[in-house]
Amino acid sequence: MSFSNLSKIAIASLIIASASTSATIVEFTTSQGSSKSSFKVNLHDETTPETVANFLKYVNDGDYNNTVVHRVEPGFVMQAGGFAFTGTLPLSPIATDGAIKNEPLYSNVRGTIAMAKVKGNEDSATSQWFVNLSNNSSLDTQNGGFTVFGEVIAGMENIDIIAGIPRCNSTPMPDYSADNCANNFVPGVENFVTIESVIIFDASVNSADSLAATAPAPTNSSSDGGSIAWFSVLFTGLIALKRRVK
Repeated sequence: MSFSNLSKIAIASLIIASASTSATIVEFTTSQGSSKSSFKVNLHDETTPETVANFLKYVNDGDYNNTVVHRVEPGFVMQAGGFAFTGTLPLSPIATDGAIKNEPLYSNVRGTIAMAKVKGNEDSATSQWFVNLSNNSSLDTQNGGFTVFGEVIAGMENIDIIAGIPRCNSTPMPDYSADNCANNFVPGVENFVTIESVIIFDASVNSADSLAATAPAPTNSSSDGGSIAWFSVLFTGLIALKRRVK
């Protein structure tokens, strides 16, 4: 192969790589509903670049596929991106890359997506993310501020449906009754809200043009709370399980 052809291949590869890692809009498809409910998120790729690059690496590596929504706090957050159900409990943590630097810029208002992290360590986010179900400005001053890196632009109603599913502990579990939860019956994959896939929907970088105005986060980040932590739900209440739900 000639040097010229090699150069063309290299340039093409760079273009493809650039397109796949600088997406503005990603689409989440979930297991909920007969039509596979989905929602789209537009990313702040120009203003929170490190957080978006980290998130997109997990997307491109397929790490979010077949993970579960492991926590819902109605009127507060829906959290995912950290665990998978592999047939046994507790839930299995997914492999994570290194922690990233915090980039707090926008307020945690309803419909925004932000990174979860460890209490007391503002630069500890890896894979877990959450969608704000309400205006949670208190998170702007906790633990250095929780980095909002995008906003839901379609399908927020589907997120609200997930948030309304009956929960076992804090985990939304379709067709899993309160008795099932109390008696520690082994769930099936159908009893979880699964993030079946996260794909790049639009790879153009135009955040400033297409995102709605988002309130800036307060500059005072003195509080050291950790309401949104990595280890929020490990299904500790369902470890000793007896049999599968019929």
